[in-house]
Amino acid sequence: MKISAVILAGGQGRRLGREDKGLVLLHGHPLIARVLDRITPQVDEILISANRNIETYAGLGYPVLADGIGNFAGPLAGLHRTMTEATHPLVLAVPCDTPFLPDHLAARLLTSLRDEDADIAIPFAGGRTHQAVCLCRRTILMDLDQYLRQGGRRVDEWQCRHQRIEVLFDNPDAFANINTPEELALAEQRLGN
Repeated sequence: MKISAVILAGGQGRRLGREDKGLVLLHGHPLIARVLDRITPQVDEILISANRNIETYAGLGYPVLADGIGNFAGPLAGLHRTMTEATHPLVLAVPCDTPFLPDHLAARLLTSLRDEDADIAIPFAGGRTHQAVCLCRRTILMDLDQYLRQGGRRVDEWQCRHQRIEVLFDNPDAFANINTPEELALAEQRLGN
């Protein structure tokens, strides 16, 4: 089954000095470029969800879509917009600030989604779920639309409305995201070793 991926780069970057996180450099490369390096070989289509610096993101060679809901409505708004434009029946959502994603992420999530006949597959590592990373069936788009129209914004709350499966991954560091200057420094250290 073919998969479209959305790189979620539409946030405000509040904890990172309001910088556009996808464009923050990690070891000389924008965070989004590192995520693209990890995800592109795993999927059939790439879309980028961004609400600023759209021309810069477009320079990466992939379609860039702004949220259909204004005021930085969160990752679900980006997922919603890209699910409406995706050409494949499954959408893999990943944040732009997760540069260490597993090489087998899409395949593992897809296997569990199929085996359990679930609507959403979410990684579980390090004792917790990583809900911003998920593989969704596009058939749940109408429910996402309704949830957002009712003012819902919480990823976990929306995901719990559906048949979901948590997929165990061994390496919790694979899902580490970069929200602060300290986390960026740790990621630099990790790449330097």
